[in-house]
Amino acid sequence: MKHLRKTLTFQVPERMDFVNITSDVDDAVRESGVSEGLCLVNAMHITASVFINDDEPGLHEDYKKWLEWLAPFDASPERYHHNRTGEDNGDAHHKRQVMGREVVVAITEGKLDFGPWEQIFYGEFDGRRPKRVLVKIIGE
Repeated sequence: MKHLRKTLTFQVPERMDFVNITSDVDDAVRESGVSEGLCLVNAMHITASVFINDDEPGLHEDYKKWLEWLAPFDASPERYHHNRTGEDNGDAHHKRQVMGREVVVAITEGKLDFGPWEQIFYGEFDGRRPKRVLVKIIGE
């Protein structure tokens, strides 16, 4: 069985934003030499996410508005008990929980086996510092 472990690092300047990482994951699949297998992509930080959806700017803006409505940024310790520890990112933990930690994509004939319009995104909810994404590929 072939395998590859690779990390991608992102430093998103905004507190919340989405980065299309499909080409980075495609590169890792090619590097792995796996033609039939699975590709796991997961955020290695508890205030970031990896998810699959359409690369459509209006949808991304809708996500940002919706996530902010669900878990608004509020640095004070009144809204989020987590912020009583000296942190200011209680909202980011909730946003990550909603958007998810990871995705698994099949590899077929050496390529990510997507449905129409599917792309892989890194979601950042407490930006401004370097964070990692793990890409783990296994197969034949």
